[in-house]
Amino acid sequence: MEIERINENTVKFYISYIDIEDRGFEREEIWYNRERSEQLFWQMMDEVNYKEDFNVEGPLWIQVQAMDKGLEIIVTKAQVSKNGEKLELQTEDGNTVDFPVDKKIENMLDDKFGKAEEEEEDDELETENLWIIVSFDEFEDVIQLSHYFDNYTENAEETLYHYKDKYYLYMEFSQNSLDDHLQENIISQVLEFAEDTDATIHFLEEYGKKIFEVNTFEQVRSYFPVQV
Repeated sequence: MEIERINENTVKFYISYIDIEDRGFEREEIWYNRERSEQLFWQMMDEVNYKEDFNVEGPLWIQVQAMDKGLEIIVTKAQVSKNGEKLELQTEDGNTVDFPVDKKIENMLDDKFGKAEEEEEDDELETENLWIIVSFDEFEDVIQLSHYFDNYTENAEETLYHYKDKYYLYMEFSQNSLDDHLQENIISQVLEFAEDTDATIHFLEEYGKKIFEVNTFEQVRSYFPVQV
């Protein structure tokens, strides 16, 4: 997937139909199955957020253009005016353009963000943990990494998946136990054994085979001890 950051509030990305199918979706599904199209969209937004730090807060203005070999999607963060009658969008030159909120748009926003207000208070109480997903071509690399981090990542959760001859490791760090510097240090060392990947946790949960759900490094070390 190709991603272009337009400005602070707008991002444009292109995804081919081949990439869509590799993610486990049929081309017809994204047009005629609303639930599946939303799953694909939020998978892509997870990837955009990971690569471009484009956090989704509030309503979005989404433009989709179907092309011969894929989809071009432009996503812009919007604000609803105080009277609730307009969407305020910032253009590339920094100006603000207002759009009337008709019933169709209101329904769309309710579907995607209707629960945001209810969950907002709970979300504010929780600190979002940092996480990464990396891939391995060989299981031997997983074994080496596990022994490299012996007794070192006790404040991180590790889940290992397998999908199409590759292994994927999801790591989530505890903000309360590890400071930012230590987290970044761990990530840089993980990437010495693994590669960054576009796969999302939603995709792995649905299509990947879960090898170890928790304590991946510890379990790998127990099955594959150091040979003396």
